[in-house]
Amino acid sequence: MVTPWAPWAVIAIVLAASLAGWALLERRRRRSRRETYVANTGYLTRLPSYRRRLSLQRLAALGMVSLLGIATLFAALLAGRPIDTHLTNERLATRDIVLCLDVSGSMMPFDSQVLRVYSNMVDSFDGERISLNIWNYTTRVVFPLTDDYAMVKEELARGAQIMGINPLSMVLTPGATEAFNEWMTGTYPTFATGASLIGDGLASCVLSFDLADETRSRTIILATDNEPNGRQLLTLAEAADLAAERGARIHAIYASEWPVDQLRNEYEEVVTSRGGLFYELDDPGLAPTIVAEITAEDAAELNASPRVIETDRPDRYYPWLVLFVGLLVIVAWRARA
Repeated sequence: MVTPWAPWAVIAIVLAASLAGWALLERRRRRSRRETYVANTGYLTRLPSYRRRLSLQRLAALGMVSLLGIATLFAALLAGRPIDTHLTNERLATRDIVLCLDVSGSMMPFDSQVLRVYSNMVDSFDGERISLNIWNYTTRVVFPLTDDYAMVKEELARGAQIMGINPLSMVLTPGATEAFNEWMTGTYPTFATGASLIGDGLASCVLSFDLADETRSRTIILATDNEPNGRQLLTLAEAADLAAERGARIHAIYASEWPVDQLRNEYEEVVTSRGGLFYELDDPGLAPTIVAEITAEDAAELNASPRVIETDRPDRYYPWLVLFVGLLVIVAWRARA
């Protein structure tokens, strides 16, 4: 709370006002009290109807006092100005990360797992902008660079679910085929003459970085089996050179159903020779090591201190205040009636 003393001040004021009002009312009642004795009326206080009405009156009084106390509590909490605090570091906001995923046929058995690995990495980030590109013959930008982590996690979870469906059961799952086709739209057009164009896919991820005139840390996390099928505009090495020219570092994730040593070794050499990390998909150290490497980079960090952001949160107590004040009005009306 911004003013932690304010709730106590509100409670003290309400208590003082209540005591003063009760004392004033009691004083007036004593002054205006006139007793009139009526014969043969002693039995009235023993009637069930009288006792019931007296119990209802006492219950109503107790209810009103309780509701007034609860409403006072929420009013006091609102007076203290409740807030949420979030620590942000402007240095982290200078890092851009492009998740670059091969969704060709040979990678489909692994794509769901890769997307879950990406999601686990996102849990460790704080302030970095993240993008997801998926590609086969051509590339689709699932979402551009953003720090909206809720949306990022939602899209990664959606992609993992879609890519994790068994093709044999896809026709039996309502909407699965439509969801899969929607997810893959733009990665394999009707005029395609090849598949898994690794170099072109990596180049498209390099070109996803914006703010070229700013000094920023740029990272690509590339997942592929490095098994191209077709004529590429750029080879893997040429696309990696393009990334180096643009100041982007590549970290690699490798997965393959039928590994080819030559292609695997080429993939590893291209990445590691340019300062990147290379991991097999089933390596337990994959995610933490890549995250540690990204967060350790300081070349593009600004000389800025962490900053605390405060967000007012009256919605935390205001609806309850309205509710209990409304109940107090209703109970008072019914008691008077």
